[in-house]
Amino acid sequence: MPPDRFRQTAGTEDLVLSQFNTKISNHRFCRHCGIHTFDNPRSAPDMVSINVNCLDDFDPDTGTFAVDVFDGRNWEDAFAARQGKI
Repeated sequence: MPPDRFRQTAGTEDLVLSQFNTKISNHRFCRHCGIHTFDNPRSAPDMVSINVNCLDDFDPDTGTFAVDVFDGRNWEDAFAARQGKI
């Protein structure tokens, strides 16, 4: 989602920031349980990606949502394929 539509309402002090390799993406994890809460993904660093398990008003067992499979092991090729570059 666009950052202007994202609003964190609690728990900021309980999150830790992790960055990997290129440091383009910003991953936030709970310092207590380790759950990945949200991030700015490398594939869209100007957007916010949210773990639905962290939403107060969403039940993944009854909610309607789409699942997109992505090959994270071969990230560069998978991203290029998703963008239509391969």
